[in-house]
Amino acid sequence: MTQLPGLLDTEAIRKDFPILDRVLHDGKKLVYLDNAATSQTPRQVLDVLTEYYEQHNANVHRGVHVLAEEATALYEGARDKVAEFINAPSRNEVIFTKNASESLNLVANMLGWADEPYRVDSDTEIVITEMEHHSNIVPWQLLAQRTGAKLKWFGLTDDGRLDLSNIDEIINEKTKIVSFTLVSNIMGTVNPVEAIVRRAQEVGALVCIDASQAAPHMPLDVQALQADFVAFTGHKMCGPTGIGVLWGRQELLEDLPPFLGGGEMIETVSMHSSTYAPAPHKFEAGTPPISQAIGLGAAVDYLTSIGMDKIAQHEHAITEYAVKRLQEVPDLRIIGPTTAEDRGAAISFTLGDIHPHDVGQVLDEQGIAVRVGHHCARPVCLRYGIPATTRASFYLYSTPAEVDALVEGLEHVRNFFG
Repeated sequence: MTQLPGLLDTEAIRKDFPILDRVLHDGKKLVYLDNAATSQTPRQVLDVLTEYYEQHNANVHRGVHVLAEEATALYEGARDKVAEFINAPSRNEVIFTKNASESLNLVANMLGWADEPYRVDSDTEIVITEMEHHSNIVPWQLLAQRTGAKLKWFGLTDDGRLDLSNIDEIINEKTKIVSFTLVSNIMGTVNPVEAIVRRAQEVGALVCIDASQAAPHMPLDVQALQADFVAFTGHKMCGPTGIGVLWGRQELLEDLPPFLGGGEMIETVSMHSSTYAPAPHKFEAGTPPISQAIGLGAAVDYLTSIGMDKIAQHEHAITEYAVKRLQEVPDLRIIGPTTAEDRGAAISFTLGDIHPHDVGQVLDEQGIAVRVGHHCARPVCLRYGIPATTRASFYLYSTPAEVDALVEGLEHVRNFFG
């Protein structure tokens, strides 16, 4: 068995994830390498969800009976846990959404409806990057189309990094918002936050960071990032689907208008006008994702008990080993950084002229779960002249043996296609 420095006790951790014991085709044990899409859920989170539905299920904030008060305490307790997890100055800066996509759409719509000095209009510019997930491209395209604002972006270097050579031109006095991913979901690139934020602050632009591929894998400190908004999602960090987070600076949340209207987000309502509740409830219209938020709180407890520093160290070791092993495979081309430095635990690659969908299907026959396609990052595929990639992505329960299984599986793919 391959031993690497810095690994977690994966034998103990894997016991927390029942699904990792699944046996698939022809007795093949599951090798789950699709964590950038969705992570698996530990028993500790599943137990909390079960207990909630069996003992505390009720709507929050509105009732005076015992179940409603218990559900409210659990829901708001999850907000406290998330705030501490990301080092938010205030729990009131944590908004629950249904996913990171909704969080990013929330920011885009707030800025489209805002008054000065935040309003995006035909005299302003929006800046993104060529490596963004579609969820951090399309909302800004829609905002630009609706307001007449100009959409600009940073391109990519040949090795999968952001090309910041023209940063002063891209981010200028007309820029109102700069929105970019902290870690690329397709290439694993960790972006230079400090340089981008510094330039945005020089021109008075707001900064929104998509941390969907960062929050599960490394310590996330929103104060250290110095951004104005940070978005991430629960289902990539051991939590349930249907829950996302938007963190925003308190003064911005107080000044910006709500995105959705309905129950809970109001203060007073008449037939003529309404006033709104303070943040975060101002942005949480209707019945929220109660059980999902509670499940996310349990996931935060689980990850914190292990330690985000230790998780990051483990993934770095696994990724370094995976990059090395994959580079041994003939005809394999890694799309993005080819070293483990400044990269996350997602590795996309092509294998000769074998289509990634064929690669994925043959690997699946070996019990190996990877992701194929353009990973909701089609501009990256266009940039590098490829139709799609195969992506292997790792997490706290990934092992060197699973990397070896992937490499052996790829050799089987090459033999299968001659």
